[in-house]
Amino acid sequence: MDYKVVTSDMLKLNVSSSIASLGICNERKFSKSLTVEDLKAKLELITGIPAMSMDLEVYSEENKLVCNLNDTSALLGSFHIDDSMRLHAIDRDNLRKLGEYDDVSKTEKFEISDDIYDKKTDSVRAFLKKKKAGKYNPEEQVRMKQKEEEENRLNQEAIRNIKVDSRCQVEMPNSMARRGTVRYVGFTDFKPNVWVGVEYDEPYGKNNGTVGGKQYFSCSDKYGGFVRPSYVMCGDYPPLDDLDLDEM
Repeated sequence: MDYKVVTSDMLKLNVSSSIASLGICNERKFSKSLTVEDLKAKLELITGIPAMSMDLEVYSEENKLVCNLNDTSALLGSFHIDDSMRLHAIDRDNLRKLGEYDDVSKTEKFEISDDIYDKKTDSVRAFLKKKKAGKYNPEEQVRMKQKEEEENRLNQEAIRNIKVDSRCQVEMPNSMARRGTVRYVGFTDFKPNVWVGVEYDEPYGKNNGTVGGKQYFSCSDKYGGFVRPSYVMCGDYPPLDDLDLDEM
């Protein structure tokens, strides 16, 4: 009797990145029939690193380097890679330490009192007053107040159907729909009214659940975000797998 070794057509790998403090993501599935070039294209959606400037390394569960994926035409299945290994994406065009040039706390700032600024005739405030624009337009202020009241009404209605730990889809104007899990519902210190904290399935967020030094929930960096309740729909929204991404 002949025996055959049957192996899966998919690899289950952890993904990490050299930028954005991404750390290790949830386990992802990749087809062994993918070329390295196609693999980089998929990883661009996950890590935000442009495929053209991406280098790939594979590490064992013991965090030892297994191989480099340098041949873009080679198939993923042609490398000695096993499930649960870590696929590390490196942005070779941006190897500087994150935040190295982002600290502006020591930068000298120009400051002016509100009274002095109000007397200037060449300022933005003087221009708005002259044109009766923005907050200096009574009709615009009434319209903005009505809009705010309507948004608050919609948010109050939406909040009744939003529960912590519910699966959800976030649909914001002019943005692609994003899926995740509700992790927080309530008031915040950074903005008035009720907000919904969402842990996204992909690194589409802006934080890790902490804003302004206050922790509202906990998740990986770049996976957390806060949105108005009216943009959140709770229901049966399973995570998008690789097949779903290909079809979008």
